[in-house]
Amino acid sequence: MLLAGEITGMTEIQQYYEGVGRRKEATARARLYMGGSGKVLVNDRELNVYFGRELDQVTVIAPLNVTSSGNRYNVSVHITGGGSTGQAIAARMAVARALLKVDAEYRTALKAAGFLSRDAREKERKKPGLKRARKAPTYTKR
Repeated sequence: MLLAGEITGMTEIQQYYEGVGRRKEATARARLYMGGSGKVLVNDRELNVYFGRELDQVTVIAPLNVTSSGNRYNVSVHITGGGSTGQAIAARMAVARALLKVDAEYRTALKAAGFLSRDAREKERKKPGLKRARKAPTYTKR
């Protein structure tokens, strides 16, 4: 795929690899630009500006660290929906899937780390007569 290289600040056409990740209500689209310096943008902001918690920052770049390819690519991630941790895990999955398109040999390391598995747990719906999905109102005898 080809697109103007916004992430590098250059105007020439640049090749990238794309991956999609999901977790709860969050959806992330990651693009890995070839020949980068390790710069990571999330929704057009720096990684440490978008994710305030260091744990979330480490989560997003974990697939790059596992495959020892941190400084070879510039990463651009667009995330919608969900909370901060769900967004970070969705971004991690998107980056891991994009790395698979770069080189299929990364599969064993990424799969062993658990970055390719979709966590299918979703929020359970609220039931009528209950306060939440399963919490019942307090029983009173009189």
